[in-house]
Amino acid sequence: MSFRKNQSQQVSFSDAFWGLTDREKKALERSWAKVFAEDIFPNINEEPFNVLYSDKASRPNTPVNVIVGALLIKELFGISDDEMVDNLMLDPRYQYALHTTSFEEQPLSDKSLSRFRIRCYDYETTHGVDLYHECIESLSGAIAKLMKIDGRVRRMDSTMIEANIRRLSRMELLYTSIAKLIKYLDKVGVEFDRERFGHYLEPNDYNKVIYHSRDDDADERMLTLLSDADELIELCKGGYDDVTEYQLFSRCMAEQTVVDGESRRLRTKEDGGMDSNIMQNPSDPDATFRSKAGKEHRGYVANLEESVGTNGSVVTGYQFEKNNVSDDEMLKEYLENIQAQSEKTLITVDGAYSSVENIELAASKNIELVPTDLAGKETDPIMADFKFNEDFTKVIECPAGHAPRSCSYNKATEQCLVSFDREHCVNCPFQDQCKPKIFKRVAKKTVSRKSVVRAEYIKSKDTERFKQIARLRNGVETVPSILKNQYYADRMPARGIQRCKFCFGGKIGALNFKKLFRFRNGTGHYASNPLLG
Repeated sequence: MSFRKNQSQQVSFSDAFWGLTDREKKALERSWAKVFAEDIFPNINEEPFNVLYSDKASRPNTPVNVIVGALLIKELFGISDDEMVDNLMLDPRYQYALHTTSFEEQPLSDKSLSRFRIRCYDYETTHGVDLYHECIESLSGAIAKLMKIDGRVRRMDSTMIEANIRRLSRMELLYTSIAKLIKYLDKVGVEFDRERFGHYLEPNDYNKVIYHSRDDDADERMLTLLSDADELIELCKGGYDDVTEYQLFSRCMAEQTVVDGESRRLRTKEDGGMDSNIMQNPSDPDATFRSKAGKEHRGYVANLEESVGTNGSVVTGYQFEKNNVSDDEMLKEYLENIQAQSEKTLITVDGAYSSVENIELAASKNIELVPTDLAGKETDPIMADFKFNEDFTKVIECPAGHAPRSCSYNKATEQCLVSFDREHCVNCPFQDQCKPKIFKRVAKKTVSRKSVVRAEYIKSKDTERFKQIARLRNGVETVPSILKNQYYADRMPARGIQRCKFCFGGKIGALNFKKLFRFRNGTGHYASNPLLG
């Protein structure tokens, strides 16, 4: 299949649109389809997707902008692929939104969307480039421009995304991994001991082994599973390393068991290796475990960047990772990948993002990173008044104006151990805040670049500007709630980080379109803030 750009961008004289009555045309003009057709569809850039198709002369592809637009509309209304295809054939609003009213036959078939997803997955796996993610962020930027949001004020928040899997006990995890491998071996015709392993092929065997047995037989059942696993390892040794079922089985055995002498047993905490990366369910091997705010989560985490202006807000960037990646790590990756800003940009975040390293990395990109709180131990504001040399390796003066007797810098900890005359510190009005260690002849204090940055932040919290920033950041808390309650981000049918990220991107696009639609209709209500001008 070869790539060809969609030339059907305008309404033609033979268009089905002209067959509508005046009343129907007015209803169509008032609907969501008009905004989508005029503002979203023309901004879908097809060109980056040409790498998904052959450069040889062959049957042309289904128009990429129609497919991407359909994926967004699908998430907008929470419908399935089949419903999207049917609605495009039968509903003039869908055709108008996707500029297909002039088509004799609607271009989507029952396989168009799934095949497009697979092409995107395969390209990302091979080249490490997520074309759909780039497309969604490009559309988000276009929506921000249409709403006159310049991106100089942004806010961030993260949210846990639950994987579409059940919580499995260790016995269930072992059983499931073994059963999947047995079913594969049976499917490809491999000879194995049917008397021993045949029950794994029975439809109700899972319930018999896990639920319909006596609780006091649990140890015996576990020993049987471990013995079956050893037999399978011997049977498959070296011949199935590229088979998914065997890879999952091997991973489960490596993570959940250890070989002690000549026997296999369950791994314990004392053995180590029981971290958050271990497989939670073979149905989604990418999902990880994290406990946050007293709740257990199995799945992923999304980081959301929202640009804010007087006309509202738009999610202009997002990251999707395993849920054991911290907010601080995601922000660092974001800052490393973003270009230096031509204008001073404000990004406000919560305390989980607020490492000193990120604040300084942001400053190097002309970004003012303002956390509403700081993680870690408290620092007295007086620390901001210590004066250093340019590279923060030597203290020049204390808050009281005294030069130190000596200063030694520790490269490993990036701290300065400073020594002052004892009399200066004993009689200093700042002694209670500074808290130096007083000795017979000298007083010593450990200070660092990080303590200065933290102290400067604490001093800024009392300003009116900081209060305005804190109020502004609170608005981003609604985005995760909307994504979960209106777009069902916690109930995505996809499994695996790649597929979940793709599905999540469509939800971001749908959310942003909703914001644009309200802006175009004048129904948006936006709180004023002096920071937005």
